[in-house]
Amino acid sequence: MSRRQKFGTLIPVIGGIIVLTVVSAFTVKYLSEQTDLKNKYSYKDFESAKKCAPCHPGIYEQWSQAMMSKAYTHEWDEIEYFELAVPHAEAKPELKGPVDGCNGCHTPLAYMGGKQFPPPRPSEKSMANESVSCEVCHLIQSAQTDPPFNFSYMIEPGITKYAGRTPTVESPAHKIVTNDFFRTTEFCGNCHNEKNPFGIWVKSTQLEWKEGPYAKEGVRCQDCHMPKGGPFLNAIMTKPYDDSRLHLFHGAHDPGKVRGTIELRIQPDMREAEPGESVIFTVALFNQKTGHKFPTGSVEDRIVWLNVEAIDAKGKVYHLNVDKKGFAGEEYTISGDYLAYQDMAVPLKQPEFKGVQRDGIPSGNRIFRMPYFDPEGRMTIMQWNTATQGVDYRIGPRETKVEKFTFKLPFDVAPGEMKVKAELNYQLLVKPVADLLKVPAEESAALIVNEHFTSLKILQ
Repeated sequence: MSRRQKFGTLIPVIGGIIVLTVVSAFTVKYLSEQTDLKNKYSYKDFESAKKCAPCHPGIYEQWSQAMMSKAYTHEWDEIEYFELAVPHAEAKPELKGPVDGCNGCHTPLAYMGGKQFPPPRPSEKSMANESVSCEVCHLIQSAQTDPPFNFSYMIEPGITKYAGRTPTVESPAHKIVTNDFFRTTEFCGNCHNEKNPFGIWVKSTQLEWKEGPYAKEGVRCQDCHMPKGGPFLNAIMTKPYDDSRLHLFHGAHDPGKVRGTIELRIQPDMREAEPGESVIFTVALFNQKTGHKFPTGSVEDRIVWLNVEAIDAKGKVYHLNVDKKGFAGEEYTISGDYLAYQDMAVPLKQPEFKGVQRDGIPSGNRIFRMPYFDPEGRMTIMQWNTATQGVDYRIGPRETKVEKFTFKLPFDVAPGEMKVKAELNYQLLVKPVADLLKVPAEESAALIVNEHFTSLKILQ
C-alpha cells in the first residue's frame, strides 16, 4: 500500500478541503479551507525570541543551543540555499515557488513577514535569523493538511500563545491557551514531512513514525526529542515542574543522540581457521532507539555505512567487502568509485561539471540510505530536483538488518589471534559534496554510531 493510499488523498499546498482526523487520544483539527501564509504578515507582528528569555531563561538557553535556533543560519543550510537552491531557481523559474517555500520551515517569520525572497543572508542579521523561534511554535493553532507537510501550520500572530500544558498562573506578557494539538506528532509533521515539486516525499519523518511500532504504542516525537525532565522552571513566575518538556530538540546534529542509535553485533561462522579458508562474518544491526527510520530527514545528504576490518597477529589490516544480496538497486547501497550529483552543474554555472565521488568512503562497505535521482536519473542531493527515489535501504524502527562478509584468508596471513571490528559510521553530508562546496568540516565528519569486536584464531 502506498503512503498516498494509506493516508488518503493529499491536499495541494494552497486550497482544498481538509478532513477531521483523530490521532491517539488527541483530536487534530483541520481547517475547511487552507490559508496561504506567504507574505501574509509583517516582521513587526512577531516578537524576537530574546524577548522571551527574561521570563523563560532555561527554555531560551536550551532552544538557543538546538538546531531549531539555527535552521536558517546553520552553515550547510545557508550554502545549500544560497549556492544551490536560489541559483537553480534563477535558471529554472518554475522552481522559484518551491525554493521560496524552503523558508516556510527554515525561517517561518521571514516566509510570513519578510516580504523578500530570498531573505537576507544570515550575516545581515535580519529577523530571518530567528529561524524556528518561540513565536513560530507557540503561535501554531493547527495543521491545515492531512497529513501535515510543507509548512502546513496555521499561525496567527498576537498576544495569545498556545501550549500543551494547562497554565497554573497568568503571564504578565501574553495570554496562554491550552491546545491539544501540541501533543500530537502532526504538530511536528508540519515541517518534518516535505513533498517536492515532483510529488516526491523528500522528507517523511512523521509519516515514518506513523507507519512504525511506536505510533501504535502512543510514543510520540515529543517523548524523545522533548523529553520530560525536572524539577525544571518553565517560567520565573511559576513553580518548577517535575514533568517539564525540555526544549532540547536533539536529533541528527547531536552526537549524543546519534551515538548508540543502532546496536551492533558481529560473529564468525568458525573460531579457528587455516590460511586459504573462507570465514563468514555475520553482522546484526538493530535499531533500538528511533521511532522513525535511520537515517531520516534530509536523507539525500546523509550517509550511514558499515565498515568491517580484520587485523592479524602481525598488525596487517584487511578490509572486508560486504556480500551482495541481489536486491534491485543494491548498487547504491555498496560503496564504490562512482561519480554523482552532476545536476549541481546548473546552480554552480559549470556546464562541464562531471560530478564528484558519490560516497567518499572505502569501497565495498554497506550503505544504509535511500538514493534520490534527478529527472535524468542521476543521483542528487538537491531534494527540490528529485524526480524519483531508489531502494529504501535504511534501518526502520525496531528493525534488524543482517549483513554477511565472506573473507578468504590469505595464505600469508599471520598465525595467531585475528581481531575483527564492525563499525557503523554516520555523516550528515557526503564528504565529497561538502569539500566541493566548502562546507565546514564538522558537517562531513564521520561519527561512530556503534562498534563491536570479535576474534578468530589463525592456525599454523
